[in-house]
Amino acid sequence: MVYRLDLEAYEGSEGAGYGAQAPYEGQGQLKKKTKLLLGAVVIASTIGYLIVGGIREAAVYYITPTELKQKGSATTDRAFRVGGMVVAGSRSWDPQTLKLTFRLGDEKEQVAVEYVGSPPDLFKEGSGAIVEGKYMNGLFQADTILAKHSEEYRPPEEGQATAKDHYRTLVKPPATRP
Repeated sequence: MVYRLDLEAYEGSEGAGYGAQAPYEGQGQLKKKTKLLLGAVVIASTIGYLIVGGIREAAVYYITPTELKQKGSATTDRAFRVGGMVVAGSRSWDPQTLKLTFRLGDEKEQVAVEYVGSPPDLFKEGSGAIVEGKYMNGLFQADTILAKHSEEYRPPEEGQATAKDHYRTLVKPPATRP
């Protein structure tokens, strides 16, 4: 009995043994393409996740006092942005301690707010505001106040100062120069 060794199969399989198949032509390129495609999918998925997360964060810019009260005890461990109108007669400011307290309300509910720091220039009773901070024990402790300005443009009434009235000439006219 004579045994014959298939040297072509052995040489092509790089020492894998008798009967192993040689890799087909282009198999190395296919692995590279697969790895490249897999890497591109991972990168695209990561970018998509970051974009969707950013949009979701920006989409819910603030909640109303009614929504805050409905959340109840689930609000104690995280920061919120609450938007509403500053209730008339509720503003109390102590310039010595820089402590500002006021009530922020919507059509149904009001929330007591405490803030330490100077209030924004546009902050006043009856205007809109957004506060950012934590809600604990019925008091919203604000870290930031964003005052909203009116969206209506009103031209100056007769007798009010205009931009031209505030303009000053820094160079004297030629007739008054020495």
